[in-house]
Amino acid sequence: MLTLNSMRILCLSRASLRPNGLMTTNRQYVYEAVTCSAHCMSTSFPMKDTWHHKTNFRALGKETKPLFYTIPIGSPRNYCTGQVKLSCWKCKQPLDNSPAFFCMSCKVVQPPDEGTSFFKIMDCDYTFTLDTQKLQKRYLQLQRSLHPDNFSQKSVKEQEYSEIQSALVNKAYKTLLKPLSRGLYMLELKGMHIEEGTDSSADSEFLMELMEINEALDEARTPEAANRIGQDAKGKLAHLTKEIDAALLKGDLQTAKALLAQMKYYANIEEKVKEKLSELM
Repeated sequence: MLTLNSMRILCLSRASLRPNGLMTTNRQYVYEAVTCSAHCMSTSFPMKDTWHHKTNFRALGKETKPLFYTIPIGSPRNYCTGQVKLSCWKCKQPLDNSPAFFCMSCKVVQPPDEGTSFFKIMDCDYTFTLDTQKLQKRYLQLQRSLHPDNFSQKSVKEQEYSEIQSALVNKAYKTLLKPLSRGLYMLELKGMHIEEGTDSSADSEFLMELMEINEALDEARTPEAANRIGQDAKGKLAHLTKEIDAALLKGDLQTAKALLAQMKYYANIEEKVKEKLSELM
């Protein structure tokens, strides 16, 4: 029979681990140990980076089992073991949406909801083939309301939050706009990353083909010759886009990673074609 102290140590150690072996950061502040229904704890914490361990006993049938929560003290927001409910930093009223850019009660701009994905910020479906027109419309809408120029007469805190939010929206838009950066970001959300430089796992035949394309581009002396290379690269990118989308839909992340590595090369060729055309014009 385990003692209470032994159970506490075991539960807290399990609660601090995630499936990937990483500590959860940012918004995922509450760790659930043993068994827990969504009993909420709404507490305003002082700004101090310390940890507090709370033991809660709840009767389950004939037994009473201890529930342990590891809660970081360091945020003025309110937290819940079920669903996190945020409050406005100024009027303290609950925020209806997530991410919340403005408080619906007092209308002040809010700080970023850390850990929120770019897809959620831009109100886009989590898919490789997202609607770029919808993305652009959302971007313009957010920038019209969040641009720092709109807050020049507001408090220092509101000016700071508007700058941070505006920069975050810019980054989210640029990341999701192009297929390559979008795909790389989707892999990053899954804990995968493509290193810079030559892919050591790339097929030698593929690398030889790239070398020939680059040589042909260097030797191009007319805009027409450079354009033909550019069109070929565009065709390759379109084909890769379909293949990457299919791989991501199937959850085949390794294949998607390999195809995105190829996409990086062809995207680079496309940029070189633009540079070559500017030289020849």
